[in-house]
Amino acid sequence: ALVLGTNPLLYNKKKNPYFYTRTDAAIELYKAGKAKHFILSGDNGRESYDEPQYMKDELMKGGVPASAISLDYAGFRTLDSVVRSKAIFQQEKITIVSQPFHNYRALFIADKNDIDAIAYNAKEPYPNYPNYKSKPKRREYLARCKAVLDLYILNKQPKFLGKKIDIDIQ
Repeated sequence: ALVLGTNPLLYNKKKNPYFYTRTDAAIELYKAGKAKHFILSGDNGRESYDEPQYMKDELMKGGVPASAISLDYAGFRTLDSVVRSKAIFQQEKITIVSQPFHNYRALFIADKNDIDAIAYNAKEPYPNYPNYKSKPKRREYLARCKAVLDLYILNKQPKFLGKKIDIDIQ
């Protein structure tokens, strides 16, 4: 499964419920036997910030062993994370873990890159909150437009590619 990263803390230093519902969803998949290995993909663009490691810590607290986790430190955006799951981690078939509004775009990117993908929807932290008031949902509308532009006009590629990484799924 590919778990898409986000900051574990909000701007006000409170816990980010999007982060924790994603990691909870990944733990659910593992405990149900539906995912044997995770690619935790997120931003690690500066030394003091490490989304993949934050996610790994949460998954391990929830009972997922380190041997079932691979870290993708170059998942600066959804396009990077999805494309790198195939180009670097050599996965042709993935389950993407994020909130429903985000998974639509991730699946769109996967389809364009010939990745057989399904989504596992993490719980929506604010299910009754109007979309127009939700910063992540407002941002998603623009991100979807950008995804179309990136994939069909600009042929955008991940910021970093690199050597292939073998995943030992046990």
